[in-house]
Order: sequence, then structure tokens, then C-alpha cells
Amino acid sequence: MTLARPIPTDAFSTLSQHGTPIAARVAVRFAVVVTKWAARRRTRLALSQLEPWQLSDVGLTPDDVQGELRRVFWRV
Repeated sequence: MTLARPIPTDAFSTLSQHGTPIAARVAVRFAVVVTKWAARRRTRLALSQLEPWQLSDVGLTPDDVQGELRRVFWRV
């Protein structure tokens, strides 16, 4: 499974400077949001593939998993 690496905070401070075009700032923020959505989708897909014994090993029940899988990707 590929994990997304967080963007360093200094990258955001560079973007917030007045010289950065607003379109670039919007594009980066959009990319961050889409990356979070994709990570949630991958996490929920991996969760759906766990066996019951693996779920109990991490303290989850099948009902917990079903509740999580019913969520749409933009919900935390």
C-alpha cells in the first residue's frame, strides 16, 4: 500500500506569500483535499478487506467497519 507523505509546512508558508498567484494557492489547496479524499478511500478499502480476527485485533467490530464503509469519501 502506498502512503501519501504530508506536505512540509514550509511549503504552505511559501505559497501564502504575496508573490504566489492566487490560482496556484487554490490549486495546491485543491490537490491537498483530493489527496486526503484518496487516502480515506484507500484506508476504507483496506479496512473492508480485513478478516474478523484482524478487526478484533485492532478493537473493531464488523458493525464498526460497516458504519465506516457507508460514509462517503469526503466525510471524516
